[in-house]
Amino acid sequence: ALPTYQTLLNTFEGCDDPTGDTDTAWARWSRGWTSEENRHGDLLNKYLYLGGKCDMRSIEVTIQHLITNGFNPDARKDPYRGFVYTSFQERATKISHSNVGRLAGQYGDSRLRKICAQIAGDEGRHEKAYQTFCEEIIKRDPDGLIMTFGDMMRGQIVMPAEQMTDGKNPNLYGDFSEVAQRVGVYTAIDYADIIKHLVQRWDLENIEGLSSEAEKEREYICKLPDRYRKLAERSMNKKKKVNEEEPERSFSWIYNRSV
Repeated sequence: ALPTYQTLLNTFEGCDDPTGDTDTAWARWSRGWTSEENRHGDLLNKYLYLGGKCDMRSIEVTIQHLITNGFNPDARKDPYRGFVYTSFQERATKISHSNVGRLAGQYGDSRLRKICAQIAGDEGRHEKAYQTFCEEIIKRDPDGLIMTFGDMMRGQIVMPAEQMTDGKNPNLYGDFSEVAQRVGVYTAIDYADIIKHLVQRWDLENIEGLSSEAEKEREYICKLPDRYRKLAERSMNKKKKVNEEEPERSFSWIYNRSV
């Protein structure tokens, strides 16, 4: 849903591209980022088409609905919120592509493994860029960034595909998330690890000179990774103890086969 993402970037106050070809550092970055992300979508779409194993009409219908429905990451036109969101989301995307590539390699698809590795590498560069933006904000306004980060963590990070539908399955995103969790593409533990990475990358545990309110928020954020990991592990262990297996889910993208 690339048009949706570029629309989001252009809502950040002071970081927009008002003319569409504005010659500012941010506008150039936004268009360059968009062009790279566009290559990812085109490449994966061609791979699925040429592979002949997917219902491309259903996939295109899903893409159409996803762009039409949009999504709201609760950025509120605020660059602080926007950059925290993209710092998190780009790392999540890198992880998920890396895991898909790993699975593809295990099942003998070297081409898909190579494609996913290339895309994950690009996402890794994007991740570093957005996290660097936040590092610069922390140098200038640590209270502001920390208060924003804590507020966003209380609401959790909205996944971009949350509003996707194929026009048939009203719970498509839920089914997709369940399968992604089960096969290890993107899990609750990954979510916890991303928060931990951001805490370490921004050195939040060692920031000094905060207001009393920001200090409380910093303590809350730094405790989150262990808290989320324990919850994720408890849920996984509970399922193992009761021998609970996730039911298979069918997807129109693969001609209603179940996985």
